[in-house]
Amino acid sequence: MSFLKTIFDFYINSSIHVALAVYAFARMTALYFGITYQEDLDYFIFFATISGYNFVKYAGVAKLHHMSLTKNLRVIQLFSLACFIAMCWYAYQLPIRTLLFFVPFGVLTVLYAVPFLSGFQKNLRNIGHLKILVIALIWAAVTVLLPIYHVEDPIGTNVILLTIQRFLIVVVLILPFDIRDLKYDEISLQTIPQKIGVPQTKKFGLALMLFAITIEFIIVPNPAFKNVYMIFFFVILVFLMRAKEAQPKYYSSFFVESIPIFWWLSLLIIQ
Repeated sequence: MSFLKTIFDFYINSSIHVALAVYAFARMTALYFGITYQEDLDYFIFFATISGYNFVKYAGVAKLHHMSLTKNLRVIQLFSLACFIAMCWYAYQLPIRTLLFFVPFGVLTVLYAVPFLSGFQKNLRNIGHLKILVIALIWAAVTVLLPIYHVEDPIGTNVILLTIQRFLIVVVLILPFDIRDLKYDEISLQTIPQKIGVPQTKKFGLALMLFAITIEFIIVPNPAFKNVYMIFFFVILVFLMRAKEAQPKYYSSFFVESIPIFWWLSLLIIQ
């Protein structure tokens, strides 16, 4: 049992789970717009997510404690290096135009972790209100705009609306994390729960999801897709409304981040 828990913790801490969630969102975009399977792009997104998230989470720790890293962190570093190499391999398979489209969002990820403001003391994460917006923007762009741009489909009204919807959904999925981290986040971060409190944060999330569901019924002609969306609309709301500061260990990091994965699998089943 201890071995299985170690494997599961590695799965979570090494960002494999969050990478699967991003991958699932990208594959959902393909289903919505009838895009054929793009193996090189999808694996590039998957490995880039692991590389980016682990860089953001562990770069500072590794710099400060390079000589005294725990065994687990060393394993994650080596795993991240392997994923970075895999990302580079799949990037090599992609056309230059796709990579150039991705570059601004890759730079945003780096600037999220690397101090470059106020005499190299602050990064984007340290700027009030920006944390959640940057994450949601990157997720929405990489999982909607990038797959569409890669296959040279026009970025029309429906694509823009889906990008906005994806942005809103990701913001709502981040809210349980921000509620959990209330006791740890610095006041200067000005996260939504810090700014308006937990009850108002949940109402704010509900408002965003109502906006998102309106977009779904505008852009999606497939009634089966709408039915699946309705199911996960309520699933997201349940997890948001039950979120609190004292959460079970895996409430946000596993269960909330599982929602896009099961949403995508549900769409595959009805296909």
